[in-house]
Amino acid sequence: MDTRSGSQCSVTPEAILNNEQLVLPPRISRVNGWSLPLHYFQVVTWAVFVGLSSATFGIFIPLLPHVWKYIAYVVTGGIFSFHLVVHLIASCIDPADSNVRLKKNYSQPMPIFDRSKHAHVIQNQFCHLCRVTVNKKTKHCISCNKCVSGFDHHCKWINNCVGSRNYWFFFSTVASATAGMLCLIAVLLYILVQYLVNPGVLRTDPKYEDVKNTNTWLLFLPLFPVQVQTLIVVIIGMLVLLLDLLGLVHLGQLLIFHIYL
Repeated sequence: MDTRSGSQCSVTPEAILNNEQLVLPPRISRVNGWSLPLHYFQVVTWAVFVGLSSATFGIFIPLLPHVWKYIAYVVTGGIFSFHLVVHLIASCIDPADSNVRLKKNYSQPMPIFDRSKHAHVIQNQFCHLCRVTVNKKTKHCISCNKCVSGFDHHCKWINNCVGSRNYWFFFSTVASATAGMLCLIAVLLYILVQYLVNPGVLRTDPKYEDVKNTNTWLLFLPLFPVQVQTLIVVIIGMLVLLLDLLGLVHLGQLLIFHIYL
């Protein structure tokens, strides 16, 4: 997800200066978040999701006592699954204006805007680049090079414009990601406290009956148990907690911004 900035939300598809480099709009309009090229922020987002999901369900939740373990699987699993669905939908939806979607051939290159002929890309609700009549809240996105209905901003984290067609899914993506990270922090803090007070509570899985060394822990229970030393679990936990906190700060700010928008 991404906050607004001038370089992301420009509505005039002319060359712009971004970090002292000339940025041109793509000649072929982008359809959705999966149109090439993928943005590296998008790749990082999915890598983090896969990594946190693997750590959450493969390492940390299996350490919980039986009752809390099943509660965590249901609650956290529901949040992560919901996030996956709305994240995919927000990325896959084409947020273009309805007239653009009806009339536009995405395989055809877009014309280059000539300011000597027109003062603005959209005048009197007509886009001179998309060559269609658009509604009042439509803007032309330079990153996607098409008119987006109810344009909010271009999000590099989903590599797609956020408009009226996918805004709810985008907001749900941010909200569910925030909720998921809060759940993961709660699990990590519980494990930390129990490890300091009563580490035996974290070794209730039946497979620990064959593990005699209390310094040995099992990851990826119950299907693929891997024996590791305490230090490895601590390092993984600290890295995940740090990543979780950094993500939570960013997502929390974005969520609050859109709640009060």
